[in-house]
Amino acid sequence: MLSANPQRLDRSEALVCDQDHGYTSEQKAFDHGLMDKFVESTENTVCSPPHVSKPGLVMDYYDGNTVTGLWNYAQRFAMSDNSYSTVFGPTVPGHLNLVSGQTHGAIASRPSAAVVNGTVISTSVSAKFEDCPKSASAPKVEMTGRNVGDLLNAKGVSWGYFSGGFRPTSRNADGTAVCGSHHINIGGETVEDYHDTLEPFQYYRSTSNPHHLQPASVAEIGHNGQANHQYDLTDFWSAVDAEKMPAVSYLKPAVYQDAHPAQSSPLDEQHFIVDTMNRLQKSKDWKDTAVVIAYDDSDGWYDHQMSPIVNSSQSPQDALTGDGLCGARNPLAGYQNRCGYGPRQPLMVLSPYSKVNAVDHSITDQTSILRFVEDNWLGGQRIGDGSFDALAGGLDGLFNFSHPDRKPLYLDPITGEPRH
Repeated sequence: MLSANPQRLDRSEALVCDQDHGYTSEQKAFDHGLMDKFVESTENTVCSPPHVSKPGLVMDYYDGNTVTGLWNYAQRFAMSDNSYSTVFGPTVPGHLNLVSGQTHGAIASRPSAAVVNGTVISTSVSAKFEDCPKSASAPKVEMTGRNVGDLLNAKGVSWGYFSGGFRPTSRNADGTAVCGSHHINIGGETVEDYHDTLEPFQYYRSTSNPHHLQPASVAEIGHNGQANHQYDLTDFWSAVDAEKMPAVSYLKPAVYQDAHPAQSSPLDEQHFIVDTMNRLQKSKDWKDTAVVIAYDDSDGWYDHQMSPIVNSSQSPQDALTGDGLCGARNPLAGYQNRCGYGPRQPLMVLSPYSKVNAVDHSITDQTSILRFVEDNWLGGQRIGDGSFDALAGGLDGLFNFSHPDRKPLYLDPITGEPRH
């Protein structure tokens, strides 16, 4: 066993090396629930400057001195200390679970270790219905089955997924989109704004916008039209300014602000969250709004809290309770490679209706957000076919609908401190 003591990372160490957060690696790090094999299983020290990279980095952590904006939101609103990734693994499974509770039903363009038993377990894929793939060599994947967008459309509920960099910068001769916008992160590196791996609806034929068509008008945003509910982040603010915010909105920052190590940082992320919250709280819609801040994966970093295993899997890629094992029960709907819950994740609710300076201890996961949408706009309808939404705990413990507190909290996007 290798050892390393956790150390606090400060603002000068905001841009750090990415860690190994693979489906199998994270299970090995859990070591049958002992939570003591992170250095051996998920540590990554192969990372170039200016990223912080050092032995034992996977054990380190940020506190309110660096994630100051989130710290101050936690004092004013509500957070969870018992929320988890739906399954073990990286970005794409996390995004798919958010919108469908389902990583099974994948059809890959060619055999790949990223799709096993018809289940997506890796980020080394590209969305089938996408002109702007992050990697031209990655297998294209189509997800079958339903997602929450399908359910919202059937009920006539307005909704949209708004991604930084989704709007094309140009088009090829054949009309396909070129997504060339970029920004510079805190480390001075140029980062492309848009990654298709972060846009789960592009994996589904029914809810995709392959050519990144823009809405024909502001009135279309949130409704059926040529954009098919997939938009650029700027379209969200067009809708807000026109007082036409969709009932359900997913906001995805440009990559340089998405907090993922090696391409972003907590300080880049703080800019996005604070700018978004400051603007939302000034809108007429704030009185009826709930913002859920959630993450797609843990990036493999250490945490001492073992997750409850609500779904088993028995495959060569599993390693939680033994070689090839994650529990002994039959998996949901018979679909393998969906071992979960995975690592613990931050979860916050910022709203006039959130509890104030509160910590919720009830068990939730990424699909708890999906269930919240289903309960509030779909009459409790579920995805079905083994979706984790049927198992998800609710977000009720983060809310107090009886005593709303509409007083805004404006923060400085650089320091994260309150503005007076």
